[in-house]
Amino acid sequence: MATKFLILRFSSIGDIVLTTPVVRCLKQQIPDAEVHYATKRGFATLLDDNPYIDKTHYLEGSLQTLVKQLKAEQFDFIIDLHQNLRTRLIKLQLGVKAYSFDKLNLSKWLLVRFKINTLPDIHIVDRYLATVLPLGVSNDGKGLDYYIPYKDQVEPNWLPNTHQTGYVAYAIGGQHATKKLPIDRMIELCRKIDYPVVLLGGKEDQTAGDLIETALGSSLIYNACGRYNLNQSASLLQGARVVFSHDTGLMHIAAALKKKVYSIWGNTVPAFGMYPYKTPYVALENSKLGCRPCSKIGYDKCPLGHFKCMRELPFDFEITELKRQRGV
Repeated sequence: MATKFLILRFSSIGDIVLTTPVVRCLKQQIPDAEVHYATKRGFATLLDDNPYIDKTHYLEGSLQTLVKQLKAEQFDFIIDLHQNLRTRLIKLQLGVKAYSFDKLNLSKWLLVRFKINTLPDIHIVDRYLATVLPLGVSNDGKGLDYYIPYKDQVEPNWLPNTHQTGYVAYAIGGQHATKKLPIDRMIELCRKIDYPVVLLGGKEDQTAGDLIETALGSSLIYNACGRYNLNQSASLLQGARVVFSHDTGLMHIAAALKKKVYSIWGNTVPAFGMYPYKTPYVALENSKLGCRPCSKIGYDKCPLGHFKCMRELPFDFEITELKRQRGV
């Protein structure tokens, strides 16, 4: 008889991708495990093609509608990887054994407010997996999962001729302005890369992408922001030589696809434990500032007004992968 597990994580793109090792390890390590996942309907793309998920449940209307659906499943265990008011209400109403992720909010607050770092020096994925350790589930070391269906694979000939034989992907989006380089610095970064660049992001990033493409020319820049769905954007990450990304969901998708990531950090810091997981990466950050991190999430503008974390971020990296491609 199957043992039924319900995993709860309602947002966001990166956080859901970071839970995929828990899904895989549960499914592979517990005999007859039946793994269900509950999230918001808007994140269905992240789960639909995951072979380790037996059934998905989506929050679309009221929470009570979802709770009614979940009660009917008669789960044996709940794995709460979100730990907020909504998931607490679900656990209370389902009334089955639950294992819950420790968000370490006090430690995060101490780091943001007083710059006192009491956070454990481990990745958030390992903390997610610690949640299921009492069930005998351990980390298989295989990293994150992301599955791109065939219909969303982007063919090289869909790209401009200038980008068909090789490109760097740069995910220019970010949930908050303080997690993104200002546009003039994005232009500076692309000029420094000096290799065909595909810009990735949502429709909200199209204008920034257009400004970068206008400044540097279409032979260097292809603005793909808003032109592709999430899976297609993932396919473009997969085809890139290397990936540059702000601290955003596409950074974690790139890590799932085992790409080398140059991760760009503004108001947030890798010490929060959400740096690229199980993939080569280089952290680009202004580590000399006493005001970082100023938030565990982000702001619409720098609370101190100077935005030095991004304005004075040094671009002192060397992309050795591109040197090899060029035969240098």
